[in-house]
Amino acid sequence: MDVLSRPAEEFENDQTLEAMWAMKAYEHAEIYFNILCSVDPKYLKLTPIDDIIYKEFREEFPNLRLNIIEENELKSEKSKAKWRPFCEKFKKCVEDYSFGTLLRSDASKSYTEDNTILVTRIQFYAIELARNREGVNDNLRKHFPKIE
Repeated sequence: MDVLSRPAEEFENDQTLEAMWAMKAYEHAEIYFNILCSVDPKYLKLTPIDDIIYKEFREEFPNLRLNIIEENELKSEKSKAKWRPFCEKFKKCVEDYSFGTLLRSDASKSYTEDNTILVTRIQFYAIELARNREGVNDNLRKHFPKIE
């Protein structure tokens, strides 16, 4: 069993575990960004239920700006109260739905320390599916050529 998938209660501020988590989150971000820079984002399939996630996201957050996400739009108390029920809808159908995942704040830029927000996996899927379907990620292939 992968140690990162074990319940958090089993660990107490273990720096080795934190480093392993950070490496896994960074690898996920790097792979995803390389894919975005290689293919037309409109055709990317992130989960088996992309259509449902996107529909629910846009029904719940119709006015959320996708090009630049402010951290407080996701993490303020008011925002958390709205995001929490959205995330819980996917608890049984999205693997690792609450796993910490890195999201680019500014969709026109790559992952950097200043352009990264820690979100849950389902928030990442919802926002990135919307960015892909609504054309927000379209220019990445022009600005960030495919890495060989």
